[in-house]
Amino acid sequence: MLDAIKIAGLAVLTVFLAMAANFGTDTAYRLHAVLLMLLAGGATLWAIRTAGTPRPADPEGYNDDVVRAGVIATAIWGVVGFLVGVLIAFQLAYPALNLGLPWTSFGRLRPLHTSAVIFAFGGNALIATSLYIVQRTCAAPLWGGRRAAWFVFWGYNLFIVLAATGYLLGSTQSKEYAEPEWYVDLWLTIVWVVYFAIFFGTIIKRREPHIYVANWFFLAFIVTIAMLHIVNNLAIPTSLWSSQSVILFPGVQGAMVQWWYGHNAVGFFLTAGFLGMMYYFVPKQAERPIYSYKLSIIHFWAIIFLYIWAGPHHLHYTALPDWAQILGMVFSIILWMPSWGGMINGLMTLQGAWDKLRTDPVLRMLVVSVGFYGMATFEGPMMSIRAVNSLSHYTDWTIGHVHSGALGWNGMITFGALYYLVPRLWHRDRLYSTALVSWHFWLATIGIVLYASSMWVSGIMQGLMWREVDAQGFLVNSFADSVAAAHPMYVVRALGGVLYLAGGVIMLYNLWKTARGAQAPEPAPVAAE
Repeated sequence: MLDAIKIAGLAVLTVFLAMAANFGTDTAYRLHAVLLMLLAGGATLWAIRTAGTPRPADPEGYNDDVVRAGVIATAIWGVVGFLVGVLIAFQLAYPALNLGLPWTSFGRLRPLHTSAVIFAFGGNALIATSLYIVQRTCAAPLWGGRRAAWFVFWGYNLFIVLAATGYLLGSTQSKEYAEPEWYVDLWLTIVWVVYFAIFFGTIIKRREPHIYVANWFFLAFIVTIAMLHIVNNLAIPTSLWSSQSVILFPGVQGAMVQWWYGHNAVGFFLTAGFLGMMYYFVPKQAERPIYSYKLSIIHFWAIIFLYIWAGPHHLHYTALPDWAQILGMVFSIILWMPSWGGMINGLMTLQGAWDKLRTDPVLRMLVVSVGFYGMATFEGPMMSIRAVNSLSHYTDWTIGHVHSGALGWNGMITFGALYYLVPRLWHRDRLYSTALVSWHFWLATIGIVLYASSMWVSGIMQGLMWREVDAQGFLVNSFADSVAAAHPMYVVRALGGVLYLAGGVIMLYNLWKTARGAQAPEPAPVAAE
């Protein structure tokens, strides 16, 4: 009976998607309908073929198959995202690289880059590591069985594919970090609810009495992102057969909701979730307990209470009421203290193990990521001060700030987590080559320094040029003058991106060789004379 219902449901869905492909009014909608129709049709045929076959019981023990898939997706999507980022960096320096085509224009590739790095690379990293960590710290397999976990993995990556192809075809709702259209948002909501159920269900059935602090950060990330995603993407479709929709919140209210979402996507997707990674992988790699567990709890509750209020600092000197702008500024400045408390907690975990930084490039990567977290969480509150923001807003300084955090904090800690996980998930004694990890570390670090410093110089220069006036009060520089002056920094930024991309390619090769069981010869230690 259950098989018949499943087959009928999939068949109806396939027919509906065929109708959507036929009646769709725009290219992106029709393409997505065809893609989903093929997937639903394939699922229908598979359901018919396996109808009546007894379902094998899930194997005992941890579900690491889906974690392995998540690690692979993270590494591949990361290189793809970095590659697109390098391309658009060169497009800003050399506009001819837009090629005069809509699909290769900066306007379409930029959201592809941000979504690939944040949601494809970062999102897969968070899902994979959270499912790995919650099983180990709860001493329990994932709730819901293996099918639910695989649904989250494939469903989330289907969301990435739908969003990316929509961007290239010009189908977005024009909200930064929330570009996918309404039906893609609905699909992500379904996947996210299942993800929450798996994670929370595993915590509920844990065999350990204590809930480890990393799981608190992951749970906050999952719950808050769900709330932000639902509220910010409330929209009314113009037609069932169109990707177009009308946003529910107009004007200044829409701007406030967007940056409540945008800032807290940074706060909970790129900060809270990755702090869960920090509180697990740094102690594990250093083989030391967390420096202060009490401080980690204070860090958690302070982040939860303060971060959600800081969004208005993105809207200084706009139509947003002054009281809301000042509220965002005040909470942003207060946020500096607990953020640095978390940074100090992460760094001091190495107490008694600092010597390992000389010999362990994976630990070096994790520690540098914590340092970049501290730098980004100082720079952010500073830039939220209205006097500073009057110089930095709309300039490349903001781009430098975002990338020092995204590449330095999120990227480096993800690299360290992947290097930690792959030998354990594939049951290898060690990584293929620690020398390649060192190469990756230095390429990525130098790339970040070139990228961020060039954007800081460019941004401050732009801010000063835009506000310079002569004795009569007229602007001295045109906008085009500031664009021409920034060109050398754009070239340096692109070269920094090339180095970071090269490090990502080296990582991909190293992880692939590790998974295959190969081991590069390590240099033999030389006795001291």
